[in-house]
Amino acid sequence: MTEQNTRLGILLMVATTFVFAMQDGLSRHLATEYNVMMVVMLRYWFFAAFVIAVAARQPGGLRRATRSGHPLVQCFRGALLVVEINVMVLAFVFLGLVESHAVFACYPLLVAALSGPVLGEKVGWRRWVAIGVGFVGVIVILQPSGGVFSPYAAIPLLAALMFSLYALLTRYVARTDTAATSFFYTGTAGAFVATAIGLWFWEPMTAPDWGWMSLLCLTGALGHWFMIRAYEVAEASAVQPFAYLQLVFASTLGLIVFNETLRINVVIGAAMIVAAGLFTLWRARVKS
Repeated sequence: MTEQNTRLGILLMVATTFVFAMQDGLSRHLATEYNVMMVVMLRYWFFAAFVIAVAARQPGGLRRATRSGHPLVQCFRGALLVVEINVMVLAFVFLGLVESHAVFACYPLLVAALSGPVLGEKVGWRRWVAIGVGFVGVIVILQPSGGVFSPYAAIPLLAALMFSLYALLTRYVARTDTAATSFFYTGTAGAFVATAIGLWFWEPMTAPDWGWMSLLCLTGALGHWFMIRAYEVAEASAVQPFAYLQLVFASTLGLIVFNETLRINVVIGAAMIVAAGLFTLWRARVKS
């Protein structure tokens, strides 16, 4: 793999995080006006159509995309991601983009901590120290004196836990299934679950908000396309650290558009979490 490809992969990952941050802002706006589960359902309808279209264009088509060594685990992954997205969007509504993403940034540390019991991987003492530092950062963010600590603070932490389990299950099924198969099940199984939940909460939407909803769906497809291309042209270990830029982009959006505040304890805690997460990614790359 050439250096040019690595640079292209990094640029694509930066674009991915920017688009996903904008998507988070759109989700926050719509979820303050309409039921969260309806918003996620509509988003997943478009996502499923995009996934099916991508799978149909691949060699072997839809038949190959559905071929899985772990179909039940794949379906559970899709369902888990739907629930996680619902929980995270709720966090945007109650806590805002800044605090939600600051806490959610600990998910790579949860992945590292749970990779032992879930996947049987060995986690060395250096990574355990980094995990400990990262969770001290979470405590710094949630400290009562900082004004963030409330029952709502548990929402992005729960989302991070669910997303880390989703990531671990993705690595588990990758032992037998292709990335295209996992992507297909993420969209289709997820859309089924999102519809089963969201239809109960249908609300009429105004014409301007249908425009925002359409933009949300388009950014979702565009962000996933950027992410697929990033992993196609560069190694995951090279581009994954740049995923933390979503914290920067989403926080900037929260400050400028939604008039959120940036507390010093959130800055310090988020810096500790990101530093610990980058270290665990680096150690994983060294060990591999």
